[in-house]
Amino acid sequence: MNLEKLSPVLRQYEFFEDLDACQIMPLGAGLIHETFLIESPNGKYVLQGFNQEVFQYPDRIAFNLKQLFINQIADKLPFELPLPLLNKSGKQLSAVDGKNWRVFPFVQGKTLEHISSKDQARIAATAFAEFSKAGADLKVDILKETIPNFHRLDLRFERFFAIASGIKRKLDSEEESLLRFYLNQKPLIESYKETIQRLPQRLTHNDTKINNLIFSENLEQVKALIDLDTVMAGYLLYDFGDLVRTVACTQTEVSTDWENLLLDESVFEALMEGYLSGLGNLVEKEEKESLLLGGEVMTCMMGLRFFTDHLQGNIYYRVNYPEQNLHRARNQSILLRDLQAKRELLKKLWIKAAKHSSL
Repeated sequence: MNLEKLSPVLRQYEFFEDLDACQIMPLGAGLIHETFLIESPNGKYVLQGFNQEVFQYPDRIAFNLKQLFINQIADKLPFELPLPLLNKSGKQLSAVDGKNWRVFPFVQGKTLEHISSKDQARIAATAFAEFSKAGADLKVDILKETIPNFHRLDLRFERFFAIASGIKRKLDSEEESLLRFYLNQKPLIESYKETIQRLPQRLTHNDTKINNLIFSENLEQVKALIDLDTVMAGYLLYDFGDLVRTVACTQTEVSTDWENLLLDESVFEALMEGYLSGLGNLVEKEEKESLLLGGEVMTCMMGLRFFTDHLQGNIYYRVNYPEQNLHRARNQSILLRDLQAKRELLKKLWIKAAKHSSL
């Protein structure tokens, strides 16, 4: 997309007065929104075309991000929290030809797809925890659900069961094996339902992949936390669990290297240390202990989502070959098995990290 096509969007912002002096180029490898870097005489900015198929309630996102601004969440953080800049009408969203656009300040730094050290895992976990801690005084019950029931493991399981029960064709052996595995996760579902009844909701990011942080050039600190569209009320085990699922696994979620796919306990320990450090005195023992369930919850949930999409014909997740969602579900099942097999070890690592964080 060139500058001429985007000029109606840019004209809605005061800082893009001299359009002829602006340069535009694609930015990042995100799969959700169209994202561009705008270089202007007034500085660098990020322009994003809003994907309303994935996020069907842009006004809810705008409301939540406004609450972050009103409650000065960014001022309580040791890193930047780039929020949408307002257009000439004082709004976050600029509508052009039926599509919504947003502009963010640009933050210079590095993004990672994979960690290369345990320190990076610890730093990342600390940053996501510090975000939740910064929202300690925010009344999270006013926040909107930007994706309804996004991390509700019980509801994901119910949907999976309904879809699987309605399949008319005969499943192959790999599908049957995975079906039995996920159906046997009912004890985890019940444990999750029982646990969240005892927990307070917090300000959570809900998409705590490592690439949603911008690091300094030397990778020794976080410069910014980005991709805030899933910010809403949630449980800390969601954010910590997704860190475990995506950072502490030895393979990515698209890997089919089954033999070498497992939980890296040393990275798990670094994540736990960093997360508890970032939370500080925000939480009591019971909520801290709930973090142990997070990896299993988020891994099971994503496995269910991948398998459900496979059974429906790959209608949600983009695939490179027909069986990819099935393989993603198998990938998550292997990680989940390893998490469950290592429960006692992870409990010991949690005790060690919890003691250290309380010193």
